[in-house]
Amino acid sequence: MKRYVLVIILVFGGLVAWADEVRKITLDEAILLARSQSVDAAMALNELKSAYWEYRSYKANLLPEVNFTATLPSYNKRYSAYQQSDGSYTFVRNNNIGMSGELSITQNIWLTGGTLSLNTSLDFLRQVDGNVGNRYMSVPVALTLNQPIFGVNSMKWNRKIEPLRYAEARARFLSETEEVAMLAVQYFFNLLETREKVNIAKQNLANAEKLYEVAQAKRKMGQISENDLLQIELNTLTARQSLTSNESSMKNAMFQLRSFLDIEENVEIEPLMPEEISLDAVNYDEVRTKAMYSNAHAKNIRRRQLEADYAVAKAKGNLRKVNLFAQIGYTGTNNQLAESYRGLKDNQVVEIGISIPILDWGKRKGQVKVAQSNREVVQSRLKKESIDFYQNLFILVERFNNQREQLNLAQRADEIAQRRYNTNVQTFMVGKISTLDLNDSQENKDAARQEYINALFYYWYYYYQIRSITLWDFAGNYSIDADFEKIVKS
Repeated sequence: MKRYVLVIILVFGGLVAWADEVRKITLDEAILLARSQSVDAAMALNELKSAYWEYRSYKANLLPEVNFTATLPSYNKRYSAYQQSDGSYTFVRNNNIGMSGELSITQNIWLTGGTLSLNTSLDFLRQVDGNVGNRYMSVPVALTLNQPIFGVNSMKWNRKIEPLRYAEARARFLSETEEVAMLAVQYFFNLLETREKVNIAKQNLANAEKLYEVAQAKRKMGQISENDLLQIELNTLTARQSLTSNESSMKNAMFQLRSFLDIEENVEIEPLMPEEISLDAVNYDEVRTKAMYSNAHAKNIRRRQLEADYAVAKAKGNLRKVNLFAQIGYTGTNNQLAESYRGLKDNQVVEIGISIPILDWGKRKGQVKVAQSNREVVQSRLKKESIDFYQNLFILVERFNNQREQLNLAQRADEIAQRRYNTNVQTFMVGKISTLDLNDSQENKDAARQEYINALFYYWYYYYQIRSITLWDFAGNYSIDADFEKIVKS
């Protein structure tokens, strides 16, 4: 029985060990997974799709629209008012069946803001009571123009605004994709830093336990004081506490990265130390030029300026309204369907409608003033946003260029601190330095390692931040772009 229990335990233990997979991952792999699998990337894609279909709707509005409308059928059996020849009214009973159909092609005229329609229609009427019979009315062709005279031309404004809005959405999508990479960098380095702290804590604990054994032997020989022995024992306890705390922080960081990258829970991620970018410095003027050309900020500024101008134009257009309606065509009626298309007569309608306020107590003029004031507010706000944008961009470039030097210094300090600590451990073994000196070198060694990882993190973070703003890869010297049609329809 004990043998069977032992076999079960061994098999179960093997399954558990098999379920825990260790996956080594580079920073580039983490960024690639984030761009394809993270929730943030999915949100950016959904926003792009929404903007894409809005733009497609705008483009479709510029093309001819074909419509078919019909009543199939209509039955009426009721009394209706009828004016007699002497001017008096009476009620007559109607009992008829009717059908109608119309086919139209409508084109918006963006240059003038009007609409032009080409129509053809056919109406059928059958009287059920009295003189039973069929009646047809045909309109083989009719051309209709509906044109506002003084109103705002919305289609002309939309031709300026909507392409800019979609270009802004595309640039924002690319920037948000780079921002996803920035989050990946942050989570990746959080795990890398906490894992490095765990490794340091393990090494420090191993060293502390070894030193404690040596210190106990020295104490027995009277080579060190009781105070030094207690201090080394305290260092060992502190190292154990530090290891436990850092292991907990590493688990939290691993959970965050695993969730962000949508990786299975049974996978243990081991981040690999990234290499430095082969890029020494970037030029601010070049970064500013790239940002002005590609970033969504410049397009957003232009779009909001146009929208403010459009609001003023609409307010001015509401001061008075004049609309022209004109229709020319031919029509025919007969008891026979074929005959209704013969002997056609011209059918013409021309209407000019006006709406001019005589007394509105300055309401419409006030609306114009409000729109103009709002435009001035928008212009001031846009000017401030532009100043802040380029100021922050300048600071970012300076930080990135400075971070390269900080990284080199941190790497050198890490190497020196590690060598100093190794030397002090050997020196303590022979009793030539105190525990205080040993503790100091250990703290400096740990701090230097963390400072190097932190400097490396900011170097990568600033780099992707510049990419997100300029949509340009300065290391590879190429523009960041995408096949938006393929992305949206995938």
